[in-house]
Amino acid sequence: MLELTACDPVLNVFAEYRSRLTQLEPRWLGGEVWGYHEDGRLVSACHAAANLVPVQATAPAVAAFAERAVSQPRRCATIVGPADAVDGLWDHLAPHWPRPREIRPNQPHLQISQAPAIAPDPHVRRTEPVDADVLYPACVAMYTEEVGVSPEAGGGAELYRARVAQLVAKGWSFARIEKGRVVFKAEVAAVSPYACQVQGVFVDPERRGEGIAAAGMAAVVEFALRDIAPVVSLYVNEHNVPARRAYARAGFEQSGVLTTIMF
Repeated sequence: MLELTACDPVLNVFAEYRSRLTQLEPRWLGGEVWGYHEDGRLVSACHAAANLVPVQATAPAVAAFAERAVSQPRRCATIVGPADAVDGLWDHLAPHWPRPREIRPNQPHLQISQAPAIAPDPHVRRTEPVDADVLYPACVAMYTEEVGVSPEAGGGAELYRARVAQLVAKGWSFARIEKGRVVFKAEVAAVSPYACQVQGVFVDPERRGEGIAAAGMAAVVEFALRDIAPVVSLYVNEHNVPARRAYARAGFEQSGVLTTIMF
């Protein structure tokens, strides 16, 4: 599996992180990793848990993964990955699965491996456990704005708070906090020896339009390249023009296109 993810280690950072973290044990994955073999060689895979994520998926593999997905109850809340693979999966799955809540096509996948293009915000720092009560509401606000539902819905508050605390403990949570309020925040969510993936980028709605995101992301890039991984990546919604401009100003460049389907 690690040889497969290494075919595109930046794009596949989530799958590689989950594989290393769980050693592919279903109880730790909360699901399975499916493999597609040709001539006894693993050529494609699919992370099938809360997220359905194709890895190096060929057209025959996509068809096989879709057939397996249809044969069991849907467990994923999201399908996400390279646009061609996800679009192909959905072509097979759409007649059998419920209508998704939202489809987000053409999401630019971005990366940076050198110093940021602008000066980092000196006020952005790693968060600490003492920041929890200030940080958590900003995480909930970001998630709700981005996904369209609260992470606390259905009794999920305790689990989500634990996830936020875990990222803080790992040193993967960064924020600019002023007068007890989060002005900017972002987290590193997945890490491999080759890359890391940033998520949860948020700017206080009252402070948007000030250039905070670009300088904040420059700071996150500086921290991450120094301490976490040699490449920093993320993906962004096609329609989110302010975010795309901020990432470009920080020095990110597009390296692919993703699709996300949410249920």
